[in-house]
Amino acid sequence: MEFQIHNPLDMHIHFRDGDMRDLVAPLTSETFSGALVMPNLVPPVMNLEDLKAYKSRIEQSVWSDNFTPYMTVFFHEWLTRNALEEIKDYVTTIKLYPAGITTNSEGGITSILSDTNKRIFGDMQDLWMILSIHGETGDFVMDREANFMPNYLEIAREFPNLKIIMEHITTKVALETMEMYPNLHATITLQHLEITLDDVAGGALQPHLFCKPIAKRYEDRDALLAAALSAHPKISFGSDSAPHPQSAKECCGCAAWVFTSPIALQVLTQLFEENGKLENLQKFVSDNAVNIYGLTPNTKTVTLEKQDFTVPEIYGNVVPYKAGETLAWSIKSIS
Repeated sequence: MEFQIHNPLDMHIHFRDGDMRDLVAPLTSETFSGALVMPNLVPPVMNLEDLKAYKSRIEQSVWSDNFTPYMTVFFHEWLTRNALEEIKDYVTTIKLYPAGITTNSEGGITSILSDTNKRIFGDMQDLWMILSIHGETGDFVMDREANFMPNYLEIAREFPNLKIIMEHITTKVALETMEMYPNLHATITLQHLEITLDDVAGGALQPHLFCKPIAKRYEDRDALLAAALSAHPKISFGSDSAPHPQSAKECCGCAAWVFTSPIALQVLTQLFEENGKLENLQKFVSDNAVNIYGLTPNTKTVTLEKQDFTVPEIYGNVVPYKAGETLAWSIKSIS
């Protein structure tokens, strides 16, 4: 049995920089037509000069693949209308991080709904730009996403023509919030379709399943999976795949994030087939993103076959999701 995916897109990816970028970027560019690259480097990607330089470094890492890195800029409170106009044709979205909420977000926003930020939202709306948001507060870890929802609602209501991406949603309440306004959209990761907090910490701690936002309850996982399997038109796949060295994961105070990019398509194909919805996978991993973000992706066809594939224990110094496990699908060819 074979199955083809045309022009797969990952609308939320972390490549880091330097040697780590050289290691992990080709693991995405080999199988995906394009990916939305997050800007939270150290220092972050803040302006057009930073963006062009980082995109050039990514292209050097993936030069042999038919792949487009879609770029983002780190949202900051001194973004002027002139600055937005300057970067408009070079970015796919602008990414807003609450300050300190996740890796390398210390320079993020402390007051989401400040007058300054609302001025920027209004300028972005006028310029038909897209706002991506890591939607968490600094509250109790299981409540952080749910408690952020009023921010989404106020921005969506006050700026009805501003397209807003609720990044890597993890809860049933986030799905319900997304449905309340037509300008709210979302991405969902692979791991949040499969795991709950029980998988992370219900028994022995599993550091390679620890990510932010943290995995939630069974009812949340099930609601996300149902939305993805139905190919909900407002939702696209965004892996949030992010590499950390094995030493930074298997230690006290381990780093957050899950590394899924090398095996994302294989696992998604298996998951959709097991649930009898394989015909909807194309929309979840490509077509919806094309419509939401207005993309024209590179032409790439990935052919998968029903043949066992054992996930490597490690890629370089990064341990992947499902390391050592055998999957039911493998990649046969890429054209």
